[in-house]
Amino acid sequence: MVARRREEVRFEARPHGVVLAPAVARAFVLAGCGLGLSALAWPWTAPGALLLAVAAMSMLRAVWRWERTRLVVTTERLIVVSGTFRRSRADVRLAGVAAIQVEQGLLGRLLGYGTLLAGELEIPHVPEPRRFADAAA
Repeated sequence: MVARRREEVRFEARPHGVVLAPAVARAFVLAGCGLGLSALAWPWTAPGALLLAVAAMSMLRAVWRWERTRLVVTTERLIVVSGTFRRSRADVRLAGVAAIQVEQGLLGRLLGYGTLLAGELEIPHVPEPRRFADAAA
């Protein structure tokens, strides 16, 4: 009988907060337009309120998706899990990966995020990518 080692979590994180930047910019533009229209007289207050609601919903959706995404390194696998109602999961066995590569542009190095390449799996916006890669090694 072969004793099987239990799989343990070495590192777990959400994607870096920089993934929220486009949603924040879009929400600010929509909210600014909504506020501008709301400040005008009657026929424009309803579209202004609608734009404010769209801005809020857009931001809420982006934060929800970010919150529901997890990056996990265990003793045996590298896993990306996302979604709430419809969950998706991508994983790669560490034993089958020759090397884990880290790619970081200038902005990524300044803000502390990068892209991990592990076999067929490419994971963008990983916070502390070197620490993540070291946990997988």
